[in-house]
Amino acid sequence: MSYVDEVLEKVRAKNASEPEFLQAVDEVLNSLRPVIEANEEKYRKDALLERLCEPERQFKFRVPWVDDNGQVQVNTGYRVQFNSAIGPYKGGLRLHPSVNIGIIKFLGFEQIFKNSLTGLPIGGGKGGSDFDPKGKSDREVMAFCQSFMTELCKYIGADTDVPAGDIGTGAREIGYMFGQYKRIRGLYEGVLTGKGLSYGGSLARTEATGYGLLYITEEMLKSNGIDIAGKTAVVSGSGNVAIYAIQKAHQLGAKVVTCSDSTGWVYDPEGIDVELLKEVKEVNRARLTEYAAKRPSAEYHEGRGVWSIKCDIALPCATQNELNIDDAKQLVANGCIAVCEGANMPTTLDATKYLQENKVYFVPGKAANAGGVATSALEMSQNSERLSWTFEEVDSKLKGIMVNIFHNLDEAAKKYGLDGDYVAGANIAGFEKVVDAMNAQGIV
Repeated sequence: MSYVDEVLEKVRAKNASEPEFLQAVDEVLNSLRPVIEANEEKYRKDALLERLCEPERQFKFRVPWVDDNGQVQVNTGYRVQFNSAIGPYKGGLRLHPSVNIGIIKFLGFEQIFKNSLTGLPIGGGKGGSDFDPKGKSDREVMAFCQSFMTELCKYIGADTDVPAGDIGTGAREIGYMFGQYKRIRGLYEGVLTGKGLSYGGSLARTEATGYGLLYITEEMLKSNGIDIAGKTAVVSGSGNVAIYAIQKAHQLGAKVVTCSDSTGWVYDPEGIDVELLKEVKEVNRARLTEYAAKRPSAEYHEGRGVWSIKCDIALPCATQNELNIDDAKQLVANGCIAVCEGANMPTTLDATKYLQENKVYFVPGKAANAGGVATSALEMSQNSERLSWTFEEVDSKLKGIMVNIFHNLDEAAKKYGLDGDYVAGANIAGFEKVVDAMNAQGIV
C-alpha cells in the first residue's frame, strides 16, 4: 500500500464522524501523490503526512451568556491550531449553527495551504462556535462575544495565533472580541484582523476576498488567452465575498447576473445592482426578496438554482459543498468555461472531477479566496509597524499576491506534468513550502 493510502486509511479510522475534514484531506493528499511518491521513503520515516493531518492542538470550550430575557444560553466554542511551521496560526472565527469540530478542522487544514500560497509568514488555524448571530440584538451578540473571548484569549496573541472574521463574524463581532481581549490581557496588539479602521484595521480588508477572487480569475483567463471583459458570470452567496466579487467583476467588464442567500436566489439579466445589494444585505440585513421587490429586472426564486443560469464563469461564494455533480453537469451543458471558488471547498469532489474532465478551468478556494487572509496578514504588518496604508497601496499588494499565487500554482502543476490541473498545482505549491519548514524544524 502506498504511503498516501496508508495515511488516508488512518485518518478515516481516526476521524470517522468528520466528513468535511475527511473530504479535505482526501482531496489534498490524492492531488499530492506525485510529490509524495517522489519522496515516499523519507516522508514515511518522518511520519510527515501524519503530522500534517493532525492539529498541533485544539480547544473546545463552553460559552455561557445571558439573552435579553435574562435566560442563560450555552454554546460551544472551538479553536484548532493546525500548523505553525511557517508562522503564527491564522484563520477566521465562524459563527454558525452548523459549526462543529469536523468543520473547524477541515477549514484549519485548508488554511495551512492557503496561507502558504500567499507567500506570507502565517500558519494554519481556524475557530468558531455554533452560536447564530442572526436575529440577535447587539447586546446579545456582545454578551456572547465577551464570553467567547474570555476563554479564547488564553490561547491567542499577536505572535501566537491571530484569528479573523468568517461567516457570522463581521466588524461588529470582531470589535466586541477585541475589546474583551484588551480588557482581560491589558494588551493593545494586533491579535485579531478585520478590525475597524479607527482601531488598527486595514483599508481594503472588507473587499479583499471578493476582489482577490476576481484578480486570480482574470489572471488565469488571461494566461489561457481569454479576456474577462464581456463575459457573463453567476455568483452564489450575498455576503462579503459575493458582494465584492460582483463589484470587482463589473469593474473588470464582466456582468454578474445572480446572487443567493439561505432561502433563495435572484436572477437579474441586466446585472446585479451592487449598491442595492449592499443596502439590502449590509444595511438592512434583509432577505433577497427585498432586492427583487426594489429591482424590476430581477426574478426571485425560492431554494437553489444559481448554477442553472447560462454563464461563462461560475463563482461559488457561499459555503462548503454548495456546487454538486448535477450542478457541474448543468454548467458544462451551458458552456461554462471557468469555475473559481470564492468560498472554502464549495464544490464537491465528484463535481470538481467532472468539471476538470470536461476542460473547465477550475481554481480551488485555497488559492482563489486567499485574498482575504493575505490582506489580514497585511493588516498584521501594519499593526506591527504602527502604520496605516492607503486603500490603493493595500489593493495593489493584494493584486500582486493573487497574480503570484496563480503563477506559482501553474508552475507547480507543470513541474509534475499536470499542466492545467490548478487543484494539484495549488496543493503542491502550498505543501512544498510547509514541508520544507517542517523538515528544517525537526520532529515537532
